[in-house]
Amino acid sequence: MVFTDLSSINVKGCLPRLSRYRRGHGWLVVVVFGLLLVQTGQAQECPRGPGLTLQVLGSGGPVADDDRASSAYLVWQDGQARVMVDAGGGSFLRFGQARARFEDLDLIAISHFHADHSADLPALLKAGYFSSRARRLSISGPEEGGPFPALKAFVDRLVGGRGAFAYLSGYLDGSDGLVALDLLAVDHRNEKSATVVDQDGLRVTALGVPHGIVPTLAYRVEANGQSIVFGSDQNGSSARFSEFAQGASILIAHLAIPESASGVARKLHAPPSVIGRIARESGTQTLVLSHLMSRSLEDLPNSLALIRLQFSGNIILAEDLQCYEAEQNPREFKLDNERRNPN
Repeated sequence: MVFTDLSSINVKGCLPRLSRYRRGHGWLVVVVFGLLLVQTGQAQECPRGPGLTLQVLGSGGPVADDDRASSAYLVWQDGQARVMVDAGGGSFLRFGQARARFEDLDLIAISHFHADHSADLPALLKAGYFSSRARRLSISGPEEGGPFPALKAFVDRLVGGRGAFAYLSGYLDGSDGLVALDLLAVDHRNEKSATVVDQDGLRVTALGVPHGIVPTLAYRVEANGQSIVFGSDQNGSSARFSEFAQGASILIAHLAIPESASGVARKLHAPPSVIGRIARESGTQTLVLSHLMSRSLEDLPNSLALIRLQFSGNIILAEDLQCYEAEQNPREFKLDNERRNPN
């Protein structure tokens, strides 16, 4: 039996980052009869109070280069994951690690149909077959535009009778032991926001944002006087978004490119200086930076400095599975042995 202490391996978002050697958490690797056993930590549980809590399922982007899942988030309230925003690659695994339940979801809100925001949707729907859910499930997304289908066509191509996963077609009519889906398409070209869900004290609205030729929606989740705004992928050129995000308890912005980016990247994403301006104009107290990957992390100090020039509030770099309470000064809940269930 051989014991090796890998103290230089970092744990980020409660997972071992075996390809990065950064901050120090202890990991114990035991080789027993030729088998490699890794002692891992447990996933974090978010606060269970009546207020809103953001949990990041995926803080990465379309490139698998920083041990992050692609874009996905949960909004918790009263111990239930009520809203899931985006379902990028890896979010299916993170959903389980977060101990979220398919039957608790009121809405799956898809911002746009790039794979790094929607690829795990069919996997999540498949898992729903094994849940105890009996009520219908709402899924929202944009209308069609350019080469991208409308929400209904997107879902039909996945689980329709002639879709890639036609054996899940019961989701279209509530048959075969599956619950029926309510598909809520939002016109991204509308200058006004649209209400997606308004029930049981929870309100979700959506607004189209500019992301090149890709129909894209930002979302705002509100309850108990708190609000969490998901900016999604956007280039930051719409003044309407700052109004949409006005007074948000937490604003999630995607830091996908450095300030030096140009060309197609700049048409798709906002650089740090624009993110800082939007955060300032929205009046948010806390800015969570997500959609991180090597190209946006390589010049991180400069990016943060440019954001800070415009925005004086809290700035948090998103990590997979971390939770942030929606309050005036959101607290990040770190996982440790004493606080697995923060009050």
